[in-house]
Amino acid sequence: MTKQHDHDENHEQKHVAPKKARTALQQLAPHAVLLVVMFISLLLVMTCFYTVQPEEVGVVKRFGRYIATTGPGFHFKLPFNIDTLTKVKIQRIYKEEFGFRTRRSGIRSEFEPGVVMEEALMLTGDLNSAIVEWIVQYKIKDPVQYLFNIRNPKKTIRDLSESMMREVVGDRSVDEVFTVGRMEIENDVQVKLQEIFNHYQMGVEIITVKLQDVTPPEPVKPSFNDVNEAKQDKERLINEAWKDYNTVIPKCEGEKKKTIQEAEGFATERINRAKGDAARFIKLYNEYRKAPQVTRKRLYLEEMEKILKNAGKVYIIDKEARSVIPLFPAEPYQKEVK
Repeated sequence: MTKQHDHDENHEQKHVAPKKARTALQQLAPHAVLLVVMFISLLLVMTCFYTVQPEEVGVVKRFGRYIATTGPGFHFKLPFNIDTLTKVKIQRIYKEEFGFRTRRSGIRSEFEPGVVMEEALMLTGDLNSAIVEWIVQYKIKDPVQYLFNIRNPKKTIRDLSESMMREVVGDRSVDEVFTVGRMEIENDVQVKLQEIFNHYQMGVEIITVKLQDVTPPEPVKPSFNDVNEAKQDKERLINEAWKDYNTVIPKCEGEKKKTIQEAEGFATERINRAKGDAARFIKLYNEYRKAPQVTRKRLYLEEMEKILKNAGKVYIIDKEARSVIPLFPAEPYQKEVK
């Protein structure tokens, strides 16, 4: 009897447990459905909506094919990777460094030690070696071309920049590369590099190409410095010579002009004096023709007046006198004291 009772109780418990489980599942089912719906909704929100920042644009592809470019703001796209988004920063200015690497930028930038020799070492047009360090700054002007027309944009930009710099440096002498030709090299590289980018429709705009340190290789630096010192001495001597030239030549020119002006003044004076004397003689001659005796006497008296003015004492003797010329008292002799 006892065994039969225990068997009935066990059988009853076996039927009660599944009923409780089904009841619990029926109670949890609405909550589970709600959780699934919330999860799917959250997933849809996360995959359907996106935000584009002010300095960038969004390039949308549907099944891998470009369909649209969206500007800054909140946008919608199809979920579950039907539409994929790539954000491109079109307002940012990117920089590529050649021959060196910046460890940390700031007021005092820190650079990696050493030179990236495979990038910096170049051959100039006169077969000299130079270590050229430069930077290229650019921005993305067409994100669609930038993403789809070239496979590896950054590597392509670096390869083309290095190739163009080597071409331009190879067309110039080492003196131009180190001194006067730096700005021309920068402009030529920028123009030619932009032409290549436009030809391949890379969607990139060159902002600037700037040479940094341009130096000779370490083994030839002493010789190069000697050459520079010799050139500086040459320039100094030439400048000193020009200084002396500019000092002496104007002085000689001034003296020459002064001498010429004095000679011209003397000639003008002599000519005017001769003209005056000639005019005076003509006037005297005309007067003489009118009254010869009077004119002759007047000329005689004028000339005697000039002579007697410097004669000192004058003695006038009557030409009618018959007596012996009287003796004049001699003046006492005075010895001239030097």
